[in-house]
Amino acid sequence: MALIEARDLNRTFSVRRRGAGRRDVVAVRDVTFDVEPGEMVGYIGPNGAGKSTTIKMLTGILVPTSGHLRVAGVEPSRDRRRLARQIGVVFGQRTSLWWDLPLRDSFDLLHRIYRTDPARHRANLAEFVELLALGDLLDTPVRQLSLGQRMRGDIAAALLHDPAILYLDEPTIGLDVVSKGRLREFLRALNATRGVTLLLTTHDLQDIEALCDRVVVIDHGTLVYDGSLPGLHEVGGSTRTLVVDLADAAPPIAVPGADTVRVEGPRQWLRFPAEASAAPVVAAVAAAYDVADLSIQEPAIEDVIRSLYGSG
Repeated sequence: MALIEARDLNRTFSVRRRGAGRRDVVAVRDVTFDVEPGEMVGYIGPNGAGKSTTIKMLTGILVPTSGHLRVAGVEPSRDRRRLARQIGVVFGQRTSLWWDLPLRDSFDLLHRIYRTDPARHRANLAEFVELLALGDLLDTPVRQLSLGQRMRGDIAAALLHDPAILYLDEPTIGLDVVSKGRLREFLRALNATRGVTLLLTTHDLQDIEALCDRVVVIDHGTLVYDGSLPGLHEVGGSTRTLVVDLADAAPPIAVPGADTVRVEGPRQWLRFPAEASAAPVVAAVAAAYDVADLSIQEPAIEDVIRSLYGSG
């Protein structure tokens, strides 16, 4: 049985406009998908697409206007207390920790709120403190933690009660490259060793590529794609860009699998299909040219969706 079952899910808000009475705004329209136990799914779309509204319905914060929704065997809005034991939620721009208390006290309060087995709580806490490098931070008030440190604390807090599902809303926003890498490694290990199901919303496609085998795309409240990330790029015809800094200015680079679309002195921009591996292109450039530096620009989610619509 699917862990998450959404069928023809709708959510409409009534909005008051000055001098124009009220009107209905559809935030989510006829959304249908399943998530199986142990899946890692990216739920993506541009701002205002309906991602957060969907997550709020999945967690029981919002009641669907219509449709069928079950999470971990319960209807979220009708049995929030039972559901709370099955889910963990992390919002990148908010915290579930107590701002003025040491991190250790937040973890202890969560143990009491969820009434978890003391031995299990201690075992989980010890494991997450080690894996997330929180040992030196346990006695630090949350307000004194850096964004990356607080995010690691929020991740641990969301997992202490052994949830079956972890919802992650922009978990790497504002983090540096090292912090992002550590967090991604932890989430991969969490899924592999504990089988925790992950539903990730993000604007960072590198998060999706590093963690998710499946992508669900929503735009203007409507589901527009459900499949693999390479399949999304292929259907939309989106591209990635290899930015190459040569030691000296040169004619446009010519290598298989990519087209040079721009040249400014020693810097050149090569475009190639987003579903293709960058490795052959990088290897061909490095073998034939004197390269000083290079980087890869990922397509923005908005551009991917625009390409998807453009392809019909």
